Parts: sequence; C-alpha cells; structure tokens
Amino acid sequence: MTNRRTRLSLAAPLLAGALLAAPAALTWSAASAAPAATCSISGVFPNGKVHLSGGGFTPGSAFLSSPTAAGGQITIPANGGFTLTDVENAQYTVTQANEHTQCSGFKGAATPSTPTTPDTPSKPDTPGKPAMP
Repeated sequence: MTNRRTRLSLAAPLLAGALLAAPAALTWSAASAAPAATCSISGVFPNGKVHLSGGGFTPGSAFLSSPTAAGGQITIPANGGFTLTDVENAQYTVTQANEHTQCSGFKGAATPSTPTTPDTPSKPDTPGKPAMP
C-alpha cells in the first residue's frame, strides 16, 4: 500500500504539469500552422492610384474597406494572396472571418503649409505713401 501512495504522490505533479502544458502546446501549434495575413500598398501610379496586394489569407471571400475610398467584396484565390491595381490611395482593411488586417504602406497626401503673416506692419509699396492698416 505504501508503494501505491508513493507512486501516486510522484505521478500527480507529472500529470498536473502535462495538463498545464497541453493547452500551451495546442495554442503554439495552431498559431504556427496558419501564417499571419498581410496587406500592403505600393506603387503609386501617375494618376495617384496605388497597387494593393496581400497574402496569407484563407481562400474564399473577404471584404475590403476604407474610411475614405470605395471597398467591397474580394475573392481570395487558392494561394491565399490577392492583387488589386489602380485603386484609390487610402487606408484599407481586409476583413475575413472576423479577422481584420490593416494594410500597411499608406502615405497620405502632403498638405501644403500655409504662410504665416508677420505681426509687424508691411512696408509701403510706393515710397512716400503710408502703409494701409
């Protein structure tokens, strides 16, 4: 009877450790099984439109959205990648099975800086005439 208790007291921590490690191992294997989806914007064309491409998606349908440009349903082929050319230069997100992938590489249009006016009065255009207030 003593041997059985000794075996159980030694086996219990080993079994508990195995049970604790199992979920972590499953999570790690699931994460390594599916590559992370990516999406990027590149190649600004002379007309201001861009080249949008992605990879690592599940084949099937996905939804392309943007806060400032048109989006819509896209089809992901068997290789898990897609390419869209001549789309608006905007921030895009690809949504598939409730997973949202932000597209990187967006470069917003540069806004021209507005000139500042000095606080000192301007010089008159013609000598001898006072500056207009």
